[in-house]
Amino acid sequence: MGVGPSVVEASHCVNHGPAQGQQAEGWEQVMGEKLDAVWREFCAELAKAGEVLARAEAPDNALDQAEGLRYLSRLARTSLNMLVDSSDPDFPRLFLLTDDKLKIGADNPDNLYQQAVIAGDRTYRIRGKVNTVPYLSFGSKANRYAIDGTMASTGEIELEQMQVDDDGSFEIIASKQPQSGNWLPLADDSTFLIVRQTFEDKASQQAAEVAIERISDGPAVPGLLTPEKIRQQLLGAAAWTRGTAGTFANWSEWFKPHVNRIYEGDQAVFQRAGGDPKIWYGHAYFELQPGEAWVLEVMPPNCRMWNFQIDNWWMESLDHVHQKVWVNSHQARYEEDGRIVVVCADHDPGFGNWVDLAGHRSGTALWRWFEAEEFPVPQCRVVKL
Repeated sequence: MGVGPSVVEASHCVNHGPAQGQQAEGWEQVMGEKLDAVWREFCAELAKAGEVLARAEAPDNALDQAEGLRYLSRLARTSLNMLVDSSDPDFPRLFLLTDDKLKIGADNPDNLYQQAVIAGDRTYRIRGKVNTVPYLSFGSKANRYAIDGTMASTGEIELEQMQVDDDGSFEIIASKQPQSGNWLPLADDSTFLIVRQTFEDKASQQAAEVAIERISDGPAVPGLLTPEKIRQQLLGAAAWTRGTAGTFANWSEWFKPHVNRIYEGDQAVFQRAGGDPKIWYGHAYFELQPGEAWVLEVMPPNCRMWNFQIDNWWMESLDHVHQKVWVNSHQARYEEDGRIVVVCADHDPGFGNWVDLAGHRSGTALWRWFEAEEFPVPQCRVVKL
């Protein structure tokens, strides 16, 4: 999808730099000039991500274009954190890829997404304490967003599969070789660890404590930075920003022809982009006129939990801190026969579970079933209020 070095290449570059004197001595040989040219190269590659705003299918109204511009700035911010400050697989650093402001790929308002850059040929120990979060999963991924928009799973383990001590403490070994106890498989192309914490109520439930360390042989301290190293990191960040923006713009274009109904696509597509294999994803595109509401109805299957959210065209979750832009199985009101009715509208219509459009006339949406025995597709209709 993007250009320049891939996120895979960038995350495999280890800071085994030369000693300080050697670094200074080799300066002119490595670059041949000062690094202002590298900065301009990075800015030029990053600027290409802006092409997504000019796509023919992209909305051209002021709100969506402003949100798109902000979205690119957010992608750049998280890519620099990931591929410059957190990119050394010998010293993995857990960070939030998304939060209440950073939003990517229909991020779940009920989730905390923690990530770390890793490498498949290392061995890691993950330690923590569950506390009261009801859903906790760990996945190793081959992160190729900068190349082809995929993040295929290379190993998964989830709370119900784990051995946990009475006080909630746990330990997981992540490695290519099978381990006794809790084991998260890695593969040659594993470059990313994703930790998903899913809450029924973030205000009352306590997040799990998680830490990661490399336990296989390796350097004692990170190496010194070199000009070529920082160039690779910056260009990798630019490529990841462009590739990620392009990936989810493609998805919105896939959903758009199926207006106001759930897109019944191949789940493998969503799994290859980093989705949790225990979740069914029902994406959608909605488009409404003033005074209209989008109503979704379904009889829930036997499942661990579910939720529904609306997003903007760029597939960012909306402002779930200040507005009611999603609903989940814990919060929802159910009909007398057990059905779920969700009403997406500008104002609470007084029936069903209201989801605020938050000023959007169009956008994307996502329904999730967690560990469901079957996967009913919600029925959708547009009504005048």
